[in-house]
Amino acid sequence: MSGPGSEEWSEPVQDGGGPRDTTARAVRFEGAVWTVVSDDVDFGTTSARRDVIIHPGAVAVVAIDADDRVLLIRQYRHPVGRYLFEPPAGLMDNPDESAWETAQRELAEEAGYRARTWHVLLDMYLSPGGTSEAIRVFLARDLEVLEDGRPHTGEAEEAHLPRAWVDLDRARDLVLSGQVGSPTAVAGILAAWSSRDPGWDSLRAPEVPWAARDHLVATGRVRGNRRPGA
Repeated sequence: MSGPGSEEWSEPVQDGGGPRDTTARAVRFEGAVWTVVSDDVDFGTTSARRDVIIHPGAVAVVAIDADDRVLLIRQYRHPVGRYLFEPPAGLMDNPDESAWETAQRELAEEAGYRARTWHVLLDMYLSPGGTSEAIRVFLARDLEVLEDGRPHTGEAEEAHLPRAWVDLDRARDLVLSGQVGSPTAVAGILAAWSSRDPGWDSLRAPEVPWAARDHLVATGRVRGNRRPGA
């Protein structure tokens, strides 16, 4: 059954449509990384206020070596008060870099590696009920150690990033048992594990267009690399 008022979807299953009109916006907070706004959203028959974190976006890198091991780094995440095992990742806070270029830089800075073979593994929204953060997760293979090691460009959480090499099957088990819970680790590991057995035929070229992020940019939902007014 379909038609006016029906809640049965009959069109292709694919993200899209929108945005709905915003009738008012109030900036609540402007930080070093993101901005928090309150939007009054027009839903046709009603209006609702939604608090939104405007984010610059991010990338993550699932790096897999010749022995089918995935690279994870141990990093402190203050909002959850724990050390998490994650793929190398970073903000898209440099407007002169593409997502792929940011991924290459982060793999070097956080792990001390470069890769000869790159693909897009998956795209996702981190928490679309509250933030505009979109993440592109890359698969990096044919790895090489940087001659001078990891360039220590960070401080605080990034000053010390121990590496762990985990067999991909074991990494999947760590995710499914709840022992590893970072969203980039969960999504990236499961995507890599499921894509490997069919021969990696789901992979996309590293420079393939990123429609989700293009939409966010076009509708003013991406935070720039500088604080407004700075």
